[in-house]
Amino acid sequence: MKLTILGCSGTYPGPTSACSSYLIEHEGFRLVLDAGNGSVGELQHHCDIREVDAVLLSHLHGDHCLDLVATSYARRYHPEGMPPKLPVYGPINTQERLCGAFERWPEDSLADIYDFRTIGPGRLDIGPFRVDLARVAHPIEAYGVRVSSGGRTLTYSGDTGVCDRLVRLAQGSDLFLCEASFLDGEDNPPDLHLTGKDAGEHATRADVGRLVLTHLVPWGNVERTHGEARDAFDGDLSLASTGAVYEL
Repeated sequence: MKLTILGCSGTYPGPTSACSSYLIEHEGFRLVLDAGNGSVGELQHHCDIREVDAVLLSHLHGDHCLDLVATSYARRYHPEGMPPKLPVYGPINTQERLCGAFERWPEDSLADIYDFRTIGPGRLDIGPFRVDLARVAHPIEAYGVRVSSGGRTLTYSGDTGVCDRLVRLAQGSDLFLCEASFLDGEDNPPDLHLTGKDAGEHATRADVGRLVLTHLVPWGNVERTHGEARDAFDGDLSLASTGAVYEL
């Protein structure tokens, strides 16, 4: 599998990154995991916007899904005509969430553009990928995502607070793409986001091969976040950055 970081900023785009979005490729199939604000621009450095084969949304906060609004215009009005409907896997009410972002509800409810498919805890197949989903600790319905193909495994935390289910989901993963929004020692609200230390501890408990920290908020301190994670995880560790590529 090949992972490309399209966006890794949390909450809103930062000066060097769009919000959360990740391109996973294997056997010619392109799966986009989350579609945060601004990420469709970076996507076009790596493939034609119409060549994505499926999208999977971990949850429906705007910094993880709203670029599907922009993508709908690109697909609907492209001069070469509309491509086939794009499968979009997401929590319940994904279609309503996206339609509600328009000034007027689209007449087709985006059903001519997207093939909406509701997800829940458990397993599904998307192209060559086996995908396992687990609810994580966040104020709305949100999922951690484990993607496996070709004998390799990548796990994505989505947005979450401290969560044993995420540790079980990530167990033995070759790469763990884990959010690290907060700094340790601050008065952080529970069940919302992880610190670098939390991410490192989750990675250690899950015995992953590589930890990549993402959802790095623009007001944060990435050096401190990296240091906190390093204190808790002694394996391969890096900070996500726009355009970075990881071969699994």
